[in-house]
Amino acid sequence: MARRFPIHEPSAGATHLQVTACLPSEVAQSLEKGRFLHLATCSGIYPHVSLMNYTYLPSSPYSNSPIIIMTTNPSSKKTLNLVANPHVSLLVHDWVSSRPPTTGPRRPSMAGSPPPEAHSSLAALLTNLNTSALSSISVTINGNAQLVQCGTEEERYYKEQHLDNNTFEESEERAWGAERHDGDGGRGTFIEGQEVRVVMVKITDGRVSDWKGAVRDWSLLRPEQDGEMMVNGVEVVGNESDDR
Repeated sequence: MARRFPIHEPSAGATHLQVTACLPSEVAQSLEKGRFLHLATCSGIYPHVSLMNYTYLPSSPYSNSPIIIMTTNPSSKKTLNLVANPHVSLLVHDWVSSRPPTTGPRRPSMAGSPPPEAHSSLAALLTNLNTSALSSISVTINGNAQLVQCGTEEERYYKEQHLDNNTFEESEERAWGAERHDGDGGRGTFIEGQEVRVVMVKITDGRVSDWKGAVRDWSLLRPEQDGEMMVNGVEVVGNESDDR
């Protein structure tokens, strides 16, 4: 029997564009459920991708628009990149990325795929999670990043929010396989450390994709933009949308 693969839509431009004054509900839900995201920065030929803890804030005393908070070492590659180029892309998805076992004969070159007989209770759990998540989505988000000024009330506020959002029960830490060094999973080091800088990303636009290859673009239209918006990181004029 021939295998059926998803049919992917053309996606170089705006696809099923939705222009909205707030984040689409599925985007907000993915941000609220997720624990990590992939941050892409670039100041040269090659983009740099980092796995990051994050905190999503629909609004704050310092921003009426949705933002994402992260912390970073001031001398890291991503920090130097975003200082040179504040435009960033983020990827958030809510399914487990472990590779399930294959059902066919195992080839020597496929060392990354465990054989079916190697199932453990954890492997079975992860497989079931992968299977049940086939209807899930991934969200690509574009935005403008900036380092929050050191020593300000704004910086302290964001650090507190970020620390609260990344403090978990010990049982949850063990489930994730995290090592506990100082009683808080190391969060006090990467969030509250004196040298740590707070990165605030203002969300501008993005794309929702599902496992079938369907995509839908969305763009936040802010009052101060006067009709200007971003689609796939490119500024366009007007507020026409396929979803009227």
